[in-house]
Amino acid sequence: MNKNVWLLFSCQALTNAIMSGQTIMAALVGFKLSGSALNTLPMAIQMIAVMCASVIASYVFSRYGRKAGFWLGCTVSFCGSLVFALGVYTENFPLYCLGAIPAGLGHGIGQHLRFAAAEVADSHARARAISLVLAGGVLAAIVGPEMVKRTHDLIPDHVFLATYLYLPVLPAISAVLLYFTALPPAPPRVLVRIPFRDIFARPNFVAAVCASLAGYASMNLLMVSTPLQMVMCGFGVAATADVIRSHSVAMFAPGFFTGRLIQKFGVHQIIALGSAITLICVGINLYFPPLWGVFMISLALLGIGWNFMFVGGTTMLTTAYTTQERVRVQATHDFIVFGSVAGTALTSGAIEAVWGWTALNLTVLPPVLIAMAVVAWHYVAKRDVAVA
Repeated sequence: MNKNVWLLFSCQALTNAIMSGQTIMAALVGFKLSGSALNTLPMAIQMIAVMCASVIASYVFSRYGRKAGFWLGCTVSFCGSLVFALGVYTENFPLYCLGAIPAGLGHGIGQHLRFAAAEVADSHARARAISLVLAGGVLAAIVGPEMVKRTHDLIPDHVFLATYLYLPVLPAISAVLLYFTALPPAPPRVLVRIPFRDIFARPNFVAAVCASLAGYASMNLLMVSTPLQMVMCGFGVAATADVIRSHSVAMFAPGFFTGRLIQKFGVHQIIALGSAITLICVGINLYFPPLWGVFMISLALLGIGWNFMFVGGTTMLTTAYTTQERVRVQATHDFIVFGSVAGTALTSGAIEAVWGWTALNLTVLPPVLIAMAVVAWHYVAKRDVAVA
């Protein structure tokens, strides 16, 4: 792993720290300002913006290169935190939701840091580079929740306002680190753009999307409603922050070795293992009482399952395109994945409010089981081709 990978690791840590803190605050602030099941609407809007960021990132990266695109992401993320702060200060729910748009765009562009890592690493080390950069979320798991715990009540009349005023510091630091990072220039322009139907006809792409989509959507579906569920069960902000921190650590800490596991056992096996761990998380939520330790363990397992499925899906995706096609295929992948995440963020609060915590957990089962079936099909088909 070279210097550039470690700098991208640091940028990913700062980017995810913002989202880690937002995960704790979004549903609570949304419930306070709206007083209804729309409490997850800000997170849903943010995830829609993350999805749309794939289109913007595709345009900027293909014309101006990686560094210009990531600087744009830092800028809009900076602005998003300030709009969030203004919404909290004025107690204006629509304004708070508006801040989710630039915040989501910044986070969505930052998700391409993992692709940049694959491009600056040697070809045989791409899986390790991807997982290592995602492991930057371990620092985010410490910085984000700790910032919320220490700053949420510094301005007593406006809870979380101080936190949103601190958050813009993180993208500013990330922008400075990017200045010292050597990233590839814009890819060669091609006269004929690859049609989307050709992208969707590639088995590697289909399997990669299914793994990433199921891992991210199921994780987000449970994660965004957990803070409110814990508050309804009598836990405070500090306890909620600790649970989200354990979840965030579990999401990203495996990144230090997930790449090596993929190299040793194969990407299909690791995705299958992540799916199984996610199902175990659902089982714990269904059959154990809502205690602090139960939330801690189940969300930790949810994070590990996400890591194996998302890193595995991203690694598989790197085999689905050529150098000239990479930006378009990567953007298509992220548009689909984060579109599903936006849908889960929007429906999570409604499902829990109408049908309860048990129904919310049961909703996770179909996408995970479908992903397991598709990845198994891809593994068998690939093995049969190798044998032939």
